[in-house]
Amino acid sequence: MPRKPVARDAVLDAYEALLIEVGERAATLDAVAKRAGVSKGGLLYHFPNKESLISALLERLDQLAQEDIEHMKAAPDGSAAYFIRTSLWAGTPMDRAFVAATRLAEVAHEETRRKFAGIQQQWLDVLAEDVGPEVAKAVSYMGDGLYFNAMFEGGQESGNAGREADVEILLGVLDRLRK
Repeated sequence: MPRKPVARDAVLDAYEALLIEVGERAATLDAVAKRAGVSKGGLLYHFPNKESLISALLERLDQLAQEDIEHMKAAPDGSAAYFIRTSLWAGTPMDRAFVAATRLAEVAHEETRRKFAGIQQQWLDVLAEDVGPEVAKAVSYMGDGLYFNAMFEGGQESGNAGREADVEILLGVLDRLRK
């Protein structure tokens, strides 16, 4: 399979970074081109409009989510424990794509909202296979709470301070719920 052009990846990475750092409104095509180190014409060669950039970001998110779902299914201690453990910001490509896409969902971008709903349902289905539908919902909310609280408390880089202990507490709760 042919490799994507490096410039295309740089543009998509720049768009993702701008969404995370400054939000959807400031992630203009001009700003993306400047951040990626390409001309606006170079950007438009790969992405003829902003919607094509969004589509590429959502494709990236979906691919990473599918990989994450496969890891969940194969986790030795179960998908629920995996979900809780991986609900802290780690700067992974999945984290970056997820946070960038949330910036689009915040401004009511419908395709992004549909993509999130589909991914969340897939996570929930895998969790339900592991711990049943009721506990799966609780695990989903635990993971979401960890992730978003860490974001609110100090941003992506410092949001995990003290959260590792919370993960262990939630894993203990999960063990009790399984019994």
